[in-house]
Amino acid sequence: MKLRGYLTVGVIGTGLVIGDLFQRVVVAGLARALPGRRIAILTWWERLLAHFVMSSARIVGGAHIPPPPAITGGEGVLVLMNHQSLMDIPLVVAAVRPTYPRIVTRARYTQGKALISHMVRLYQYPLVDPRSKIRGQLEGIAEAARTSAVPLMIFPEGTRTPDGKIGQWREGGLRAILGARQWIVYLMVTDGYWKSARLTDFMSNVATIDGRAVAVGRFQGPEPGSDPEPFIYEMRERMVTALAALRTGVLAS
Repeated sequence: MKLRGYLTVGVIGTGLVIGDLFQRVVVAGLARALPGRRIAILTWWERLLAHFVMSSARIVGGAHIPPPPAITGGEGVLVLMNHQSLMDIPLVVAAVRPTYPRIVTRARYTQGKALISHMVRLYQYPLVDPRSKIRGQLEGIAEAARTSAVPLMIFPEGTRTPDGKIGQWREGGLRAILGARQWIVYLMVTDGYWKSARLTDFMSNVATIDGRAVAVGRFQGPEPGSDPEPFIYEMRERMVTALAALRTGVLAS
């Protein structure tokens, strides 16, 4: 079983290294040369990568990863997702259509990660950094939310939980996003991935992945300037309910 995990990581890692060069030269070059096609080019590339990662986990690793639910993306769409594993980002990228989502990302991913570090900059992902002043970060997230021409996605928990249950939400970034503009909000809830949360876990457990996912929404976000707390509470409760439904085999709607 571990051999399949090592092979899966090897295939994905090799693909990311090769893809890094292609992304820097071809994808970024086309996005600069054809600004009117930038979103379409970046969407094509990110979705290709997402399907490559998921297909590698399925074919090489033996994971059961069904196609994710479809979420209609566009300007003014916000996706909230629970955070279980390394597969979360490929899953949400494959789910959101027809354009790619900008994903609120930890600043440490801007350096030293093959393909991913350059992607964070190329796709202009909003950044959070626990070591930096929170006010400046929230202002940056709010500005990205206000001006984004594509959907925004955030993990409200901020980190993966050890048992896959919904953890406490870190509301600072979400409050900044909700206060920036009027949103159409979707929830994407996954289960079956939490035992492969970290890279070492993924190598050991990829063959045991039995993934499930559901999209819940659409919800009208609160008016900018209003208190977002009731809406945040409702969204978390709906996410908890959706996860429970996935675990009992009764899909949420």
